[in-house]
Amino acid sequence: MSEHACYHCGQPIPDEVDLPVVVAGESRAMCCYGCQAVAQSIVENGLEEYYRSRDALPESPREAMPAVLEELVLYDHAEFQKSFVKALGETEREASLLLEGITCAACIWLNERHVARLKGVSAVDINYATRRARVRWDDAQIKLSDILAAVAAIGYRAYPYDAAKNEEISRKERRDALWRLWVAGFGMMQVMMYAYPVYIANGDMTPDIESLMRWASLVLTVPVIFYSSAPFFRSAWRDIKLRRVGMDVPVALGVGAAFIASCWATWVQAGEVYFDSVTMFVFFLLGGRFLEMTARQKALSVTEALAKLLPAFAQKMPDYPVGLRTEQVLVSDLRLGDHVLVKPGEIIPADGRVLDGVSSVNEALLTGESRPVSKRQGDGVTGGAVNTESPLVVGIERVGEETRLSAIIRLMERAATEKPKIVEVADRIASIFVAALLIVAVLVALGWYFYDPSRALWIMVSVLVVTCPCALSLATPIALTVAAGALAKDGLLVTRGHAIETLARATHFVFDKTGTLTVGQMHLKGVLPLSDLSEADCRRLAAALEQRSEHPVARALCAAWEGGLPDIDEMVSVAGMGVGGCYEGRLYRLGRLSFVAPGASLSEAAMAWLDAPDTVVALGDGERCLALFRIGDAVRPEADELIKTLHAMGREVVLLTGDAQPVAAALAARLGIKVVHAAVSPQGKYERVKALQANGAVVAMVGDGVNDAPVLAQAQVSVAMGGGAQLARAQSDFVLLSENLVHLTQGLQRAGMTLRIIRQNLWWSFAYNFVALPLAIAGYVTPWMAGIGMSASSLLVVLNSLRIQRMEND
Repeated sequence: MSEHACYHCGQPIPDEVDLPVVVAGESRAMCCYGCQAVAQSIVENGLEEYYRSRDALPESPREAMPAVLEELVLYDHAEFQKSFVKALGETEREASLLLEGITCAACIWLNERHVARLKGVSAVDINYATRRARVRWDDAQIKLSDILAAVAAIGYRAYPYDAAKNEEISRKERRDALWRLWVAGFGMMQVMMYAYPVYIANGDMTPDIESLMRWASLVLTVPVIFYSSAPFFRSAWRDIKLRRVGMDVPVALGVGAAFIASCWATWVQAGEVYFDSVTMFVFFLLGGRFLEMTARQKALSVTEALAKLLPAFAQKMPDYPVGLRTEQVLVSDLRLGDHVLVKPGEIIPADGRVLDGVSSVNEALLTGESRPVSKRQGDGVTGGAVNTESPLVVGIERVGEETRLSAIIRLMERAATEKPKIVEVADRIASIFVAALLIVAVLVALGWYFYDPSRALWIMVSVLVVTCPCALSLATPIALTVAAGALAKDGLLVTRGHAIETLARATHFVFDKTGTLTVGQMHLKGVLPLSDLSEADCRRLAAALEQRSEHPVARALCAAWEGGLPDIDEMVSVAGMGVGGCYEGRLYRLGRLSFVAPGASLSEAAMAWLDAPDTVVALGDGERCLALFRIGDAVRPEADELIKTLHAMGREVVLLTGDAQPVAAALAARLGIKVVHAAVSPQGKYERVKALQANGAVVAMVGDGVNDAPVLAQAQVSVAMGGGAQLARAQSDFVLLSENLVHLTQGLQRAGMTLRIIRQNLWWSFAYNFVALPLAIAGYVTPWMAGIGMSASSLLVVLNSLRIQRMEND
C-alpha cells in the first residue's frame, strides 16, 4: 500500500490530515475521522486478524475488502453504518449501496430477485443507470453482512455508497472496458489481414497456405475470446447456474458456438471458419457498450456533482467576534454555533447565517438559478453555494445530515432507486423476449441444418446476436436518468421514480395560493381594532398567539411586532381554522371569523375589510371580534407564464386555497384561472382532489408543504416549494428548489419531451427487432453485421435520450 494512502480504505490522505491508529503495534495513517473510528473499533474489539488476512491477499486491500468474511461482519457495526444506513423503526433499516459488476438490465433483475428472496429483506430497488441499490431489511432477522454475502455469492460486489467510491468504480469500468476493446480491435484487424486473402483467392489458395491462415487467425482470436469476451461468458454462466436467461446468454452462446465450430474446422481442415466474424462482432459489441457506459456516466454528472459539492476543510474562527484568527478544520468537525470565514471563490461549508460582510453567492447547482444571489448580514446561506465577491463571516446553523444539501442528495438517492412501472414492464418483456429468442434460434438452426448445413451455424449466431433486447431494456431507465439530472440542474428536484412520467401525463394542475402562486412573504398592511384594545395590544396578542407557527400569515404577524411577547397558556391549533390560547385568564382566538367569534355582528367598516382582496384574519374571544388584520402578499412574477403555458397545453388549472373567497377570486382573475375553491380546509382540499380523480383526472398538486401534506400525498404527482425545513421532510414527488415557477414550466416541458423520447426508444427497439429477426432468419445478416446492429440499436437509444439534456429553455 502507498505511504500516502489510508491503511483502512486505500484512499489518498490529504497533506494536512494526521490521524494515526496503532494496528498490531504499528502506527497506521488514516484519511478521515470515519476510517479512524472504524479502525479503532476493529482494534478495540480484538479483530486485528482482519487486517492481517486482508493484507495477505493478492489483491490490493481496497479491492479485497468486500471479499473477506471479516470485512462483511464489520459492516454490521453501528459505527460503520452511520454514513449509509438509516433506521426506519425499532429494527427496520435501509441502506444505500453501490453495485459493481452490473453489465446489463438483466443483472439488475437478477440481484433484485436474489436479494428479495432473503428472509428479513422487505424491499430492494436497483437503478440500472446509476448502479445504486436501496435495500430495506429487518435487522432482527438478517444482518447487512448476510445481504452483502448473498450479492457476492452470485458474482457481484456491493459497497456502501459514497461519491469517491462511485467515481473509483467508474474509472475502473472505463479502464477495463478500454483494454478489452483495444484487444478486440487489435485482434479483429489482424484476423482480417489473414481472412481477406482467403476471400479474394476464391478457392485458388493452396491447402497448406489456407491452413496456415486459419491457425494464425485462431491464435489471434484466442485473446479476444478469453479476455475481451470474458464478461459475456461470466455473466451467461452465472445466469445459467441460477436457472434464468439474461441478455448475455444469447451473446455468449453465439460467440462460443462460432468459435468452437471454427476451432474444429481448423483442426480437421474442413468446413467454414468464422474467426473474422467473431472478432468483429466482439469489437462492435464492446464498442457499443463502452459508448453507452460513457453516455450513462455523463448523464449522472449533475447528481455526482452535488454529492461532491461540499469542501473537505473550512476556515473556523474560534475567537469571533473578539478576534479574527482562523484555523483550518475538517468540515465534518464543524458544530452548531461555530463561526467560519468564507473567502471569495470558496464554497460555503454548511448551512448558516451571514454575521458580517456583504457579497453574492452562486447557488446554481443547488437551485438552478444561474444568477448570483445577494447576501448581507442576517441572510441565510446554504452549504455548497459559492461565495463570489467579498469575504463573509457565517454562523453555522445546520451541519452534516441536517443541511439542505444532504436533504437534496437523500431525495435524489430515493428517486434513483425507485423503479417506475414502465421500467418494470420493459424488464419483464425483455426477459420473456430473451427466452423466446433462444427457442427461435434453435428452431432456425435446425431448419437451416436440413436445408443448407453449411449456413446453419452462422445464421443461428446472427439470430442470437442481432435481436438481443439490450435497446429495449435501456429505452426507459436511461431516458429517466438523463431527465432527472437535467431537471435537477433546472432547480426541479425529482424525489420519486414515477414522477417524470406522471407529470407528463397530468391532466389537472391544482395550485395552493400562499407561498405557491404568491411569494409567501406576507406583510401586515393594516389593523382595525373593534374593541377597547389598542392597536398595539392587538398586534402584541396576535404575535404571541402565532409565535410557534410556521405559516406565512403567522410570520407576517410576528414580524409586525418588535417588542417582547407575553406567555400564552393552553395553546391549541385547529388546522385550517386558527389558533387559540389563554392570556391573563382570558381565552383568545386568532384565525377565521367563524372560528374566533361565530355569529358576531360587525360594523360596515369591518364588513368592507372582509370583502377586500387581501387575507384578513380576526382576533376574538369566542363571543366578540376584537380586531381585524389585513395581510397582503405579492403574486410571483412567473405565475402568469406558468398558467398560460398550462392552458396552451390543454391542461385544466384549479386554485385550491384556504383563503377567503374575495382574496382567491382576485388572484384567479389576475392569473386567468377559472376554477376556484376558496376557504377550503386541509381535509377539504383532500376531498376536492379525490373528487377530481374519481372523474378520471390525473392530478398534479403544487403547494408550499406547510398545511398541504394530505393533499400532496393524495395527488398522483405533487410539487412542493423548496423551503429549507420543509425540504428535509418532503413527501412530494418534486421539490422546486429555486421556488421559481419558470423552472416548473421548463420541467413540465422537459417531462413531456422525456415521455416522447421513451416512446420513441420503445418503438425503435420493437421495430428494430421486428425487421432484424426475419432478415437474420433468412440469412441476410452475418454475425459481424449482427454485432453492429445490436450495438447501434443500443447506442441510438442512449443518444436519443441524451437529447433531453440539450432541450433549450425558451
